[in-house]
Amino acid sequence: MQIEHKINHSFKKLKNYCETNNFIGYDPYDGLNSEIFKNLGPISKYKLFKLIWIQFFKKFPINLRKLFKIKPDYNPKALALFLSAYCKLYKSNNDLQYLNKINFFINKIINLQTKGFSGACWGYNFDWQSRAFFQPKYAPTIVVSSFVANALLDAYEITADEELLKLSRSTCDFILLDLNKHIENDKSHAFSYSPFDKSIVFNASLLGTRLLSRVYYYTREEFLFIEAKKSINYVCDNQNSDGSWSYGKYSFHKWIDSFHTGYNLECIADYTKYTNDAVYVKNLKSGFNYYIKTFFLKNGQCKYYNNKLYPIDIHSISQLIITLDKIEKIVEYKDNVDNVLSWTIDNMQDDIGYFYFQKSRFYTNRIPFMRWSQAWMFLALSIYLKNFNPLHTLILNDENLV
Repeated sequence: MQIEHKINHSFKKLKNYCETNNFIGYDPYDGLNSEIFKNLGPISKYKLFKLIWIQFFKKFPINLRKLFKIKPDYNPKALALFLSAYCKLYKSNNDLQYLNKINFFINKIINLQTKGFSGACWGYNFDWQSRAFFQPKYAPTIVVSSFVANALLDAYEITADEELLKLSRSTCDFILLDLNKHIENDKSHAFSYSPFDKSIVFNASLLGTRLLSRVYYYTREEFLFIEAKKSINYVCDNQNSDGSWSYGKYSFHKWIDSFHTGYNLECIADYTKYTNDAVYVKNLKSGFNYYIKTFFLKNGQCKYYNNKLYPIDIHSISQLIITLDKIEKIVEYKDNVDNVLSWTIDNMQDDIGYFYFQKSRFYTNRIPFMRWSQAWMFLALSIYLKNFNPLHTLILNDENLV
């Protein structure tokens, strides 16, 4: 079977799985949604206990969520990823089924807004404890909000619905007015992850940069460009000499991983595209050289961290396709993409269509997480189809493919 047909068939199975489940599912970090956990009394308030509880449900390869009364649900970030993917599919062939899905996701996303802030914003559908801070359910973050707002802009480019542009512009107010800033100098600052912390996470601040610059492209509000430039200045000033970035500034944020590096690269590329400011092209080139040489093996496997192979994470795989597309290198690196996707389909896709979460050295976590695994791979494969097979629906409807 030719690789394009193999990938088409893989996408068809994934699409059937996601649509059959109505895009509802579990998440690696949803352990604190457990009704049993909520009834444990004072121990459930301790940071360490919450961290252990979340990590257990994230890493244990058997899905115990039903037993512990954790319900599958809509995740705003997953909805945003699916929305962006269906926008790409619609641009490929203007199929009405894709436009209907676009409207479905827009409505779901709008209904899941978190109220009470300066602008439109969104958060995860679960309580979440990290080493740096605690985030209550639906507490808005720069990450979720920026992905949602960008997806709404993808839809705006198709529907020309001005309300979608207004919502995305409103998210800029959330970023600029509600988030904390770490100010380095009058030309450099970083946005916090949420209104409730002061952490400096490089990819998160850059996601804010990307949205500000994209909205600036439409509205030409100069102060959006100025604020975006300050954030990208900060992150690029903190790039390592080999082109890499650590996750953040805290002492326990010093790891280097593949998909957050991919975030950084695509955000710098989008900033350059939307502002026509080419100052950071050298940072983009050095970052990409590090990324492509460090995280991807000749046999098609993708490394999570820069210094070890395992776990092989589905998000690392999907981010490669997204990053290459954003920096306009996906055609140049098609052989690499085909190699990675072929290995992934053979080793990390279930017969019924969903993709596995992670492969460790000794076992595979096959839990079908909707956001982390399915939504990201759905977007990645949609990008592949848009670039290399614009008539993919002809193959998606071919029941004889095996």
